[in-house]
Amino acid sequence: MPSGKGRRLPEVYCIVSRLGCFDLFSKILDEVEKRRAISPALVQPFMRGIMEAPFPAPGRTISIKNFLPGSGTEVIELCRPSDSRLEHVDFECLFSSLSLRLLLRVFASLLLERRVIFTADKLSTLSKCCHAIVALLYPFTWQHTYIPVLPPSMMDIVCTPTPFIVGLLSSSLARLKELPLEEVLVVDLGNSRFLRQMDDEDSILPHKLQAALEHVLERRKELACDVADHPSEPSSLSSVVSEAFVRFFVEIVGHYSLFMGGSDRDEESSASSSSSPTPSSFQREAFRKAVSSKSLRRFLEVFMETQMFAGFVQERELRRQGLKGLFEMRAQDYLDSLPGSENRGVNKFLKGLGHKMKFLSKK
Repeated sequence: MPSGKGRRLPEVYCIVSRLGCFDLFSKILDEVEKRRAISPALVQPFMRGIMEAPFPAPGRTISIKNFLPGSGTEVIELCRPSDSRLEHVDFECLFSSLSLRLLLRVFASLLLERRVIFTADKLSTLSKCCHAIVALLYPFTWQHTYIPVLPPSMMDIVCTPTPFIVGLLSSSLARLKELPLEEVLVVDLGNSRFLRQMDDEDSILPHKLQAALEHVLERRKELACDVADHPSEPSSLSSVVSEAFVRFFVEIVGHYSLFMGGSDRDEESSASSSSSPTPSSFQREAFRKAVSSKSLRRFLEVFMETQMFAGFVQERELRRQGLKGLFEMRAQDYLDSLPGSENRGVNKFLKGLGHKMKFLSKK
């Protein structure tokens, strides 16, 4: 609260950014709070220095010099991690709110870009669980409506026919039941149950891959203890959960780079006029048929029609060799582990599909 007498409003400092660098922003706000406690006049010069400095590139650190009475000129180092996708992600909140089986059903529904509503008694539970479930989709990005906490005045949004992830307080459930909802999955985080579902959620993912993913997640705490000795791990439990889902996606689409460039379209369709949009160079059918598992091919047939998959391919076509994230490293490791004949023909690309999922803790 600002100093003085009478009616006052609390002061709030807020950082708005399209980048999820929570730890970096938290450090800035800590410095703002320290200066505000001395004098409000010290905040603006500090923030001006922050705003004028270039935002650090992934994995880089910048230094900000600022004068602080009683301390002289201080040098504040702001470090941006090379991979910030797990910052501020609380996977354990998600696991404590949903059983593992239900969590995988929700995950499967999101991969098909269905409409999902989460309900909970607390705003913090909604926010944490929605943020965590979106983080599980990496290296894919949710392309549709995403509102972790939907105000009651905007509840009509859940009647739209387009995909969405929405969080609602449990106090709004009575009104939700009155709305003309189309096919939607309603997830009760407070009681670990589905209030509405399509009844096919357990059959969306390839069975063997789902079983392997479930096996690793059941052992997440044990595996987290195994990697806790690595000082470079920001959060061992988050890393274990993330690795499990990254490995899942490597098994499904890890061979995508073999089909970038060229085209499996016929010559007639490729002979378009120069005024037409540049066609994708991704060989979709060859990519899908390279998988030996029939259940995985069936899943890919549907998954490849989503906006998430289209965005995944488009980003890699635009950036080509520029992407060096965790998924790219894991996918390359997987390709390198295959015999040369499989690497070229890829008819037996997922030969070990039913084997226990290998946990990779190496960064």
